[in-house]
Amino acid sequence: MRIYLIGFMGCGKSSLGRRLARRLEYPFIDIDNEVERLSGSTIPEIFSSKGEEEFREMEKGVLQSTLDIQKAVIATGGGTPCYSDNMDFMLGNGITVYLKMSPASLSHRLEYARRKRPLIGNMKGERLLSFIESKLIEREEYYIRSHCIIKGESVRPGQVISLVFGY
Repeated sequence: MRIYLIGFMGCGKSSLGRRLARRLEYPFIDIDNEVERLSGSTIPEIFSSKGEEEFREMEKGVLQSTLDIQKAVIATGGGTPCYSDNMDFMLGNGITVYLKMSPASLSHRLEYARRKRPLIGNMKGERLLSFIESKLIEREEYYIRSHCIIKGESVRPGQVISLVFGY
């Protein structure tokens, strides 16, 4: 079974995904890391040199390559479900789990994050919160189509296992 973790940037898809994969003894795939590995560039570099549209095509290719693996935990990028037919692809080829968080929680996490994110640059405070609120309005229609929705602020691997496997 493929488990696709989705949600806004900073909601913890990668950190939860690593722990969940370890617990299930599944491979872990981080879509963003795979795009960087395959392209030889960081995501900010891809956005800067090739643009978001090219990044989204690379992202889609990596996502579709997950079909080669029967069991995996896959952390998607925050925008992955919102482009092309990516959400339909994930719904049809695995279990999708939305790590839902409030804009305030996301803003706090992203403001102090070490990793640079091309869509938010150096935004802080009210500007960052406003950006998150508006992007969540756009993306929520995709996210809420997930098979499972779980509160992301305090999610643990066991909770996801219970939701997905029913135990």
